[in-house]
Amino acid sequence: MLLSKENLTKLTTTKAELPSINSFDLPERILQFGTGVLLRGLPDYYVDKANKRGLFNGRVLVVKSTSLSGADAFSRQDGLYTVCIKGLVNGKEVVEYTVNNAISRVLSAAHDWESILEAAENPDLQVVFSNTTEVGIVMSNDSVSDAPPTSFPGKLLAFLYRRYTYFQGDKDRGLVILPTELISDNAQKLKKILLNLAAQNELGSSFVAWLEEANDFCNTLVDRIVPGRLPQQEQEQTEIELGFEDELMIMAEPFSLWAIETDSPRVKAALSFAQVDDGIVLVPSIDKFKEIKLRLLNGTHTLSCAAALWSGFSTVKEAMSNTSFNLFVKGLMQKEIGKAILDQYIEQEDVDRFSNSVIDRFSNPFLDHRWENIALNYTSKMNMRNVALIDKWYKKHVFPPLHIALGFAAYLKFMNTRRVEEKYVQDVNGRTVVLQDEFAPLLFDCWKDEKTVVSRVLSDDSLWGTNLAAYPQFMETVQRFLDEIETIGVLKSIEKLNIEWQVAY
Repeated sequence: MLLSKENLTKLTTTKAELPSINSFDLPERILQFGTGVLLRGLPDYYVDKANKRGLFNGRVLVVKSTSLSGADAFSRQDGLYTVCIKGLVNGKEVVEYTVNNAISRVLSAAHDWESILEAAENPDLQVVFSNTTEVGIVMSNDSVSDAPPTSFPGKLLAFLYRRYTYFQGDKDRGLVILPTELISDNAQKLKKILLNLAAQNELGSSFVAWLEEANDFCNTLVDRIVPGRLPQQEQEQTEIELGFEDELMIMAEPFSLWAIETDSPRVKAALSFAQVDDGIVLVPSIDKFKEIKLRLLNGTHTLSCAAALWSGFSTVKEAMSNTSFNLFVKGLMQKEIGKAILDQYIEQEDVDRFSNSVIDRFSNPFLDHRWENIALNYTSKMNMRNVALIDKWYKKHVFPPLHIALGFAAYLKFMNTRRVEEKYVQDVNGRTVVLQDEFAPLLFDCWKDEKTVVSRVLSDDSLWGTNLAAYPQFMETVQRFLDEIETIGVLKSIEKLNIEWQVAY
């Protein structure tokens, strides 16, 4: 039996939270650009959860950029899909299923553009979601008369201009625009492009004033791993367990965060779904959340990556099941990264709560997050995520951060590559890994002299934008760990460090 509106009342499962049949009658309050799993697993998840609690009472009209070839899964299933939430919460395994009924329609920009524009005339519409990847928010030569405009900003501008025209510039008919693209200041960058496009299209000063004054562009930060479709065998088993087939079923981890930058009462009123989950935070600035995620989640990934690979672990969950490596990651976050980022905005409670969630997320038995993938663009990630962290550490401490130094030493060893037909490769875990790192040639040259490689790499400001060798004892500590790793291996070095840091801190 296929999951659909017609079959919803026939379902007898008690293992999944189901929507009410009345939820199909809720008005469209949200326009969404994109059908990707992140949108369906995070903002659409929140909307459905709020609807089930009677807090928002609105559905999502989705604009699909790619063509619809015949009746697609969204049409066959009346927009219904299952979210399988699988992971750890406070170290305990969680498996939950919820059938999501947030999506009312999915329209193709290529085939249904006029119907999409007609939705601009909907007085119930309040919010715009988007996730068009980082390359989606770009300037173009689009015209609002194109059917449709090529770019996402072009489509959004045409939609907003239609709404402005239909409602005769009524400032109460503006929208709250929430891009979830993973770029800094995503909403403000989108707004700037829209203003440039409006000028390029000569839409007039009255429309520009309405665009700026009637609409709220809110920067956002999203954080949830949504792998998407389950492996086939797991999908089939889940369908048997739930008693229905679902072509759109997706998996998501339990952790979720959507930080939305606003202090506007108008925005908070429109985003009433935010009341339903502690993972949604409406705050005047999302900088705190960006810093915490960048350092404690992304920075920890980067500083643990090579250490995990050299320890013989292929996936993150495999590494976290090792007691010594698990303790190393906890020490890295709680004793060094967390201590470094504490300031007037980030409190110890923030660090403890987020670092504990990271341990659960890294240990998730349902996710196969491979360290090789985390190692892509390794040097750039190390620079962006951890160089400022080292500086923050030394502004508060006179001794070197041991976990960070060991992670850096393991990274240096990983960058000691072989050159094969213009490619740089590393042999680790019995596999030959081809590095995708623009700085691999530079590191390859540095490794030609093993005695000076640490000093050369750390002092090279073309890599880091600063001289890392200038920090007291940092170079010596990295060298010490690199020598130790060459002698006894990374995992033994970690085991020694786990004992050492308990004394040092």
